[in-house]
Amino acid sequence: MEQQKIKLFLADDHTLFRQGLRRIFELEDDMEIVGECSDGEAAVGLVLEIKPQVVLMDINMPKRTGVEATRLIKEADQDVRILILSIHDDEAYIFETIRAGANGYLLKDVESDVLVDAVRQVAGGSSFIHPQVTTKLLDEFKRLSNQVYDGDFEQGEPELSSEWQDILTQREMEILKLMAEGKSNRTIGETLFISEKTVKNHVSSILGKLSVDDRTQAVITAAKRCWVKL
Repeated sequence: MEQQKIKLFLADDHTLFRQGLRRIFELEDDMEIVGECSDGEAAVGLVLEIKPQVVLMDINMPKRTGVEATRLIKEADQDVRILILSIHDDEAYIFETIRAGANGYLLKDVESDVLVDAVRQVAGGSSFIHPQVTTKLLDEFKRLSNQVYDGDFEQGEPELSSEWQDILTQREMEILKLMAEGKSNRTIGETLFISEKTVKNHVSSILGKLSVDDRTQAVITAAKRCWVKL
């Protein structure tokens, strides 16, 4: 049986960048480009007409921004998965796109293999956040947590719980702590002297045990349970 390909749509106003993306994905046997455009207004109309599985969406585009296009597409069709690909790594852009319904956020300097992996994960129903962006999200979560601090812990520092020992292995906990520091799979592997593939397997196990979809949710869950400090 022929493998069903992931249908991709590219929305970016830079022609050369779109061409580069097309070359990357044309090398993948399980992906195909079904459409592209250079402005946000066209993105909304074409995506709702073509119905791709994953849209790679830039933020700064003419006529409509990527954020506006994402919101309109999601309001009309929640099944379309949208992965933001942007040059911006500041919190304002990140939170705005997530509130609009984006399923992932990557920076444009991401390595091609990470981008391809992100598309597969988003197409499969998970979220994917660039490690550098994850750090900013966790910093914001920590700031918000401090704002609602209820005084249960002396000097605002929670006492770490050992409950994780009933759920995770020692190695998984080591990896979770490094995830909380915003480390990428590659950096975690180098730190623990294990392969990146082994790290990915452990991360998948952690997500399954915590019943979450992505790394950010895993770290936030662990922080709420006082397993890690942010």
